[in-house]
Parts: sequence; structure tokens; C-alpha cells
Amino acid sequence: MFKQRHPAASSLLRAACLALALNFGPGMSAAWAQAARPAAPAQAPATGAAQAGGQPAPEVQQETFGDWRVLCATQGPAKRCVATQEQSSTQTRQRVLAIEMALNADKLEGVLVLPFGLLLDRGVVLQLDEQPAQPAQRFRTCLPAGCVVPVSFDAKSIAALRAGTALKIKVVVESGQEQGLAISLKGLAQALDRLPALLKG
Repeated sequence: MFKQRHPAASSLLRAACLALALNFGPGMSAAWAQAARPAAPAQAPATGAAQAGGQPAPEVQQETFGDWRVLCATQGPAKRCVATQEQSSTQTRQRVLAIEMALNADKLEGVLVLPFGLLLDRGVVLQLDEQPAQPAQRFRTCLPAGCVVPVSFDAKSIAALRAGTALKIKVVVESGQEQGLAISLKGLAQALDRLPALLKG
């Protein structure tokens, strides 16, 4: 049901670093023992603000649906809209995961960004609610923002996500202990419904 897709990963990786504005640190592995919560929405850059180098920053629009945000960035004729969720530790307030996904024809493609301190060769196991867990998916790379797993969901998987409650994530930390998190699916259906309209607007 859950599939990995690499061809679109390069642009999505760049978007993950820019749109999510993540700030993971090297000591994040300790956060896996803490409960995580959806992070508060980040402040969107001011419209027309200048980037480094004097170029205008993208115009950013955001809306919130449950535990998900829809972000649209427009720069010149190009416009890109994604559904995102970030989670942070309830105690340290540091981010422990982020996911960004965009519609691509009949698929939902994106990246899952996780903190450092994981056994990368063990991969990431995804499980929707109480359905059977999927085979472990490989990390693609690690960037300053964290370690990245490209994800892709087909039409059948999208329907299941829309009706689901949580997308569970299992990883293994450096100590060899398995740790789990869950991405809330509350509001995802509404966020996905909103994406096409915002792309046209």
C-alpha cells in the first residue's frame, strides 16, 4: 500500500528544507522517548520580503485543517502547494518529525524527515492504524534538516489515509531500541481536498 518513489525526490527534498524550515539538532535521539505532538504552525514569511541576495521571497499562503497545514508558495509564475505536519516533543519542544506531501496526478508524493541518531540501515516501517505493517523503507539521505525518507501513496492508499486515524512510524535508535511515533491523520482529507483549489487560485 505504501510505496517509495525516488525520481521526484530531489525537488521534494529541496522543498522540505525550505517550506518546513526544520531545525533538528544532533542530540534529537533522546526525544524519541518522549510523547510527540503536532507543532504549532510556523509563521509564514511576509509577502514580498527580500531573500538573501536581494531576490524577492516567495509569497506564502497557509491554511490549517485539523493537525495538518496546507502551504502554497508562489514565486513568479511557479506555484507549489503541499500538505504538511510537524511534531515536537511535549517536554523539549524540539521537532521530532515532519512530513510534506503534494498531489501528483493520482498519487500523493512527499518526504518524511526524521531526526539524527537512528540506525539508518534498519529503515522506517509505516503502518496505517491496525493494518499490517509495510516492509521497511530506506532512508534516502541525511541533510542538515534531518534524515529523509521519500514516500509515495497510490490512489488506494490515499483513500485509506483519508479514512484513517494515524500513520504509525517505527524506527530503531542508536542503542538498538525500537521507537515509534504516529502521524495524526485528523484533517488530512480536508487538506487534500483543498490543494487543487489553491493550485488553481
